[in-house]
Amino acid sequence: MKKEHNILVAFILNLVFSVFEFFGGVFTGSVAIMSDALHDAGDAASIGISYFLEKKSKKGPDETYTYGYMRYSVIGSVITTLVLLFGSAAVVYNAVKRIISPIPINYDGMIVFALVGAAVNFVAAYVTRHGDSLNQRAVNLHMLEDVLGWIVVLVGAVIMRFTDISVIDPVMSVAVAVFIFINAIRNLKEAVDLFLEKTPAGIDVHELEEHISEIEGVKGVHHIHVWSMDGHNNYATMHVVTNKDAHEIKEKIRAELKEHGIGHATLELEGENEHCHEESCSVGMHSHSHHHHHHH
Repeated sequence: MKKEHNILVAFILNLVFSVFEFFGGVFTGSVAIMSDALHDAGDAASIGISYFLEKKSKKGPDETYTYGYMRYSVIGSVITTLVLLFGSAAVVYNAVKRIISPIPINYDGMIVFALVGAAVNFVAAYVTRHGDSLNQRAVNLHMLEDVLGWIVVLVGAVIMRFTDISVIDPVMSVAVAVFIFINAIRNLKEAVDLFLEKTPAGIDVHELEEHISEIEGVKGVHHIHVWSMDGHNNYATMHVVTNKDAHEIKEKIRAELKEHGIGHATLELEGENEHCHEESCSVGMHSHSHHHHHHH
C-alpha cells in the first residue's frame, strides 16, 4: 500500500465525516462540534491538495525542475496550514458569540457524536501514521488532533450532561482552536525556513567545516552551502583545497557528509596554489588551513 493512498483514504474519511459532523453540530446545538466540522472540512480540503502535490512531489528531476518536485510537498503543507489558521480564527469568532448568548444543547446526542468522532479519527490516524514527509506528518498531526479534540468534546459533554453548565461547550471549541493555531504556526515556520534555504535543523556548518578540514589531505574548505529540499533530503556544495587524489578525497568527504545527514553533495576541488574565483561569495566564510582555525 503506497503512502499516497493512505492520504487519499484519510481525505475521503475526513470529507464524509465533516459533512456528517456538521449536521451533528446543528442537531445537537453544539458549537464545539460545528467548529470541529469546520476544522475537519478544512483538513479534508488541504489533505486533498496535499494528495495531489505529494504525488507530484515524487516525480524525479527533469529539465523544468532540475531539483525534482519535492518542494511541491512543502507547498501542500503551507496551503494546509493557512487553511487551518483561517479555520481556527472562524471557530474562535463563533465561540465568543455563543458565550455571549448561550442556547440549549442536546448533551446525549453530543456524547454519541463524540464517541463516533473519536473512533473514526483514531482509524484515520492509525492509517496515516507511517508518513515521513513534512506534508504527511502534517496530515497525521491533524488526525491525532481530531482524536484529542473529540476526547475533549466527550469529557465536556459528560460534564455538561450532569452539571448543565453550557458555557463549557464554546470554551472547549476555543481551546481546540488555539491548539490548532499554535501547531499551524509551527508548521508554517518550518516550511518558510525551507523556502529561505535555511541550514537544515541538526546541521552545524561550523562543525562540518572543522570535520572536513581534519580529513587527511584537505588543506582547507570554504563556500559551504547546505540546504534541504523538503526537510529530509539535504544537499551541500563546497570548495575544497587539496593536492591529493581527487577520487579518494571525494569519497572521504562524501562519507563524512553522510554522517551529518547530507545525501547529495557537489564538491569543487582546487589545488593549493589555485586562485579561487569566487571571492565575492566568501562572506562570513574563512578558508581554513591546517595551522590556524578561526572561530567566529
